[in-house]
Formats: sequence, C-alpha cells, structure tokens
Amino acid sequence: MPCLNVSTNVNLDGIDTSSILSEASKTVANILGKPEAYVMIVVKGSVPMSFGGTQQPTAYGELVSIGGLNPDTNKKLSAAIAAILESKLSVPKSRFFLKFYDTKAHQSQENAQCLHALHQH
Repeated sequence: MPCLNVSTNVNLDGIDTSSILSEASKTVANILGKPEAYVMIVVKGSVPMSFGGTQQPTAYGELVSIGGLNPDTNKKLSAAIAAILESKLSVPKSRFFLKFYDTKAHQSQENAQCLHALHQH
C-alpha cells in the first residue's frame, strides 16, 4: 500500500485540499502502477518548518511503498508531486524534499508492521 505523507508550513485554511488529495492519489497510483484503491495520501499544514534558513513556503514528504520504487520512478514521483504542491500551495519546486522508503529493500519493522496491519482491515 503506497502511502504519501506530506507536511508543509503553508496554512491549509481556504485551500481545496480535496483536489490536492485526489491529484496526488492518482499520480502516485499511475507512476507506481498500483491500484489507486491501495494509495493513501496524508497532507498536514501549518507545520512549523524552515528550509535554507527561511520560513517561506516549503514542504517535506515521505513515500512508503512495498516495491515499485527505483531511481527513475522516484524522479518522476518527486517532479509530479512537486508540481502539484507548486500549483495548489505555491510551494516552489526547489523548496520541496521527498524521501522514499521501499519496505522490501529497506525492511523497517515499524513500517512493515504498520502496512501489514492496515492491509488486514
């Protein structure tokens, strides 16, 4: 189950978060080639953050997937999610960082158990 977790210092009041969620969900599913029914997107706003010494709009994301990640796919995902955040939240692409966790290649017990527990329900 791919899960994209994004935190930003942008205040989400008055922002159409449903369009961010739906676009991000479709994008992750398409690029990873996984059914959208298994994709989870979490967006948290108003998180105290700085990047490069300033508190201008910025965002940090983590994408957890069981397989499907490789350098080429990661570049595509990073660019596509950055484009969504730039258009919807005015976060410049240069102020967005996305970290990838492949739970097959990097067996983190916590991630594997969390994903396994979510998959059971």
